[in-house]
Amino acid sequence: MLPDYAAYEEAIGLDWYDVDPNLRFTLDRLLPDPGDRALAEEVVGEYGPLVGGPIARRAEVTDKHGPVLRSWDHWGRQTDEVAHHPTWLESKADLVRHGYTSLEQRAGRPVPGVVSASLNYLLCQAETALVCAMGMTNGAADIVARHAPDSVRADVIARLTSTDPDAAWEGGMFLTERQGGSDVGANTTTAVEDGDEWRLYGEKFFCSNIDAEVFIVLARPQDAPPGARGLGTFIVPRLLPDGSPNGFRMRRLKPKMGTVGVPTGEVVLDGAKAWLAGSSRQSDTGDAARDGRGLNRMMEMVNGSRFGVAIMGLGIHRRSFLEAAIYAAHREQWAQRIDRYPLVRETLVDLLVDLEAGMAMTFECAAVGRGGADAEEVRLLRRILIPLAKMRATRTALGAASTSLEVLGGNGYMNDWPMARQLRDAQCHPIWEGTENIICLDVRRAMRGEGAHEALLGRIERSLDAAGPHEPLARAADAVAGNLKEAREAIAYLQGADDDVQLLHARRMANLLADLSEGAVLLDEAAWSLERDGDARKALIAGRFARSHLEHLPVRGIVDDDRTVLDFFDPLIRYGRVEAADVA
Repeated sequence: MLPDYAAYEEAIGLDWYDVDPNLRFTLDRLLPDPGDRALAEEVVGEYGPLVGGPIARRAEVTDKHGPVLRSWDHWGRQTDEVAHHPTWLESKADLVRHGYTSLEQRAGRPVPGVVSASLNYLLCQAETALVCAMGMTNGAADIVARHAPDSVRADVIARLTSTDPDAAWEGGMFLTERQGGSDVGANTTTAVEDGDEWRLYGEKFFCSNIDAEVFIVLARPQDAPPGARGLGTFIVPRLLPDGSPNGFRMRRLKPKMGTVGVPTGEVVLDGAKAWLAGSSRQSDTGDAARDGRGLNRMMEMVNGSRFGVAIMGLGIHRRSFLEAAIYAAHREQWAQRIDRYPLVRETLVDLLVDLEAGMAMTFECAAVGRGGADAEEVRLLRRILIPLAKMRATRTALGAASTSLEVLGGNGYMNDWPMARQLRDAQCHPIWEGTENIICLDVRRAMRGEGAHEALLGRIERSLDAAGPHEPLARAADAVAGNLKEAREAIAYLQGADDDVQLLHARRMANLLADLSEGAVLLDEAAWSLERDGDARKALIAGRFARSHLEHLPVRGIVDDDRTVLDFFDPLIRYGRVEAADVA
């Protein structure tokens, strides 16, 4: 079924899977195994009405009734309890019951990353704060499963993956300290060995999901060297078995601009009992604590979180487009719907083109290992694609939220319409898990230290090979090929440049690689669609993206003959079929 925006009163209440043909297209392309595709249809299809209905409705209420820290009870005893509005708790309970934190248990088999990414993409359209809380729970479960001591692993995993909201635990991740920020090597929280366990002492400054039950925490073991290599990763329960605080005190909750539902605050650790992540046997903890790989273990969770933040950007982008498309189909000015005016049409089409480009690259991160790809190449591609996707999807979503808000005019600026919250929430995600500058430096690190760009450039060359036989893709493929040549020239130049020059151009280099990656994977999508059934809609998307991001158009594009937004507006925004003969 194709979406009919004029038939919808508002986005909330719709089945968000049903009205998103591009998500179904993505699942069709990236899940060639019929069993995987059937699993996706069952699970993702179930989440469409759940997220678009009750969870989206509750999110609007939660945003106006954020969490409150109750530090003391009426007897003057310290309690450090966070009081939540019922809408927040009900939405988390729904997700637990629907297997959000226990997908593999539900499926009885490994779940492709594309499926879990699709669930997050839908959920982020309702409330990215929920994905922060529940996504960190999944990340913590992964660290516990691979690195916790044998004596505690099974019990903690059972709690983190429970389908009973009353029994389920949540997880969090504490890295940042006031004096360090992104420079985690400056962290001063100390870990002191205490028999088979450890005790943590210090402060953490940005702690999201602060009232979860178990946390993954960076701390420096006594006698460990300074800097990042001296850090260890620890698993810390918030409460002791008797229910008393585990040397854990909440100093305050942050007065955040957005993502209101998930409580973020400051924590003091004063002798908190902890288990070392990195050794299956308690007797090995001293060696593992000082093996220089503590930050690497934490970065396993951080890289997964960065991928999740990229999905947050996509979710807000999609919700913003949907709200704008529905509003433009209803709002009339000068006796006609505003989506009949060329400028509004161009706005909606370009919102969608950038969204589909971001989805193509970000979902590639989850699917890159398909088809028996070489394990090292898969690792290197993920190493560089995930930070690129996080950088691009979150920055583009911020612009998309602002642009979509403007489509709604003055109504968009009002807090009783949905776009104000999307804009506030969108601003968080370029910062979460590393600001854009930090992400660009991480891309540089992946290139210099691991040569990850070579795997990426090779991947782009394969996209050009796939596009070769298809005439409707000729211009877009030429643009990708031209930018690939420029990327190689830039890399060669920077390899011989001074460090300051390399750092100065780190953002330009990262954005060039992001543009190139998005353009290449759009070619993959378009070639696949043409080969499957001759549909050239994706060829139009790839061409429009190439014109706006990869080509150098004279006279600001004014004299260009591109009439895509005028001649193909309806099939583009409603996902209709386009004949190849009409594009070539």
